[in-house]
Amino acid sequence: MVIRPSEPSQEDILSRCPSGNIIYDEIRGEWICADSGEVIAEHVIDRGPEWRAFTAEERDRRSRAGSPINIALHDSGLSTVIDWYGRDVTGRKIDLKKRLEMIRIRKWHTRMRVQSAAERNLMQALDELERLAEQLNLPRSVREEAAMIYRRAVERELVRGRAIDSMVAAAIYAACRIHGVPRTLDEIAKFSKSARKEIARCYRLLVRELSLKIPIVDAAEHAQRIASILGLSGATVKTAIEIIQKAREKGITAGRDPAGVAAAAVYIAALLNDERRTQKEVAMAAGVTEVTVRNRYKELTSVLSGEELGEKE
Repeated sequence: MVIRPSEPSQEDILSRCPSGNIIYDEIRGEWICADSGEVIAEHVIDRGPEWRAFTAEERDRRSRAGSPINIALHDSGLSTVIDWYGRDVTGRKIDLKKRLEMIRIRKWHTRMRVQSAAERNLMQALDELERLAEQLNLPRSVREEAAMIYRRAVERELVRGRAIDSMVAAAIYAACRIHGVPRTLDEIAKFSKSARKEIARCYRLLVRELSLKIPIVDAAEHAQRIASILGLSGATVKTAIEIIQKAREKGITAGRDPAGVAAAAVYIAALLNDERRTQKEVAMAAGVTEVTVRNRYKELTSVLSGEELGEKE
């Protein structure tokens, strides 16, 4: 039996070459100290690919590794996919008979990827999730969190007897709340095929049955988003956040919709910084009504003094 020497740890390498000036000889497979010339380790296993590539296209073409696991796909991206590329390995176009045959193969291949009703439900739900996430411009972390929440709901059989669209929208809203991405139920319902009331009911079900820990919505996050939509400056955003913090200290924000409080704070901050926007414009950006903005505005201005609002003399 041949016993191969184990590769040295980082501590061993640094102890034998304190300066850290180490060179790796790819041909000989050796770690060498550039200061003393000592061979720290030899016969090091090259864990890279056995092929070489000199351009990005050549690297992609020669790589045999697939894409990483994607929880947002019903099979986690582990199954194969028959490409729609209409050419053979030599680059010549495939004739009509072969193309029709490939279409039939793709059809049966798609059917074989789904083995049960739960997988079929998951495939439809994740397709809807991807569509909604694209419409709402959500980051990858939120999409994966929503997919994980829906998978847990399928395992607990919470989706049985309920519309897929409603459960997907509820999972997305929960993921947005968990990751602090400001999206309201009204915004999600706008792009979903389900009504807001049904999405809210499914959301409460997910939170209760899956024991989701949903953080409290911060109005400051909504303020940043509203100001970005309206094209307001950073100074206005800062003023709006300060107004929200002072209102929170006074207890005005308790029991109020964070989007409405943020909209009123942005409206006040825009007035103070000479970047006037109408209540209608602010309400549309926040996804609330003008009445909500007006009521929150009256509450903030009646409780907070002129000095606290940062009024200029």
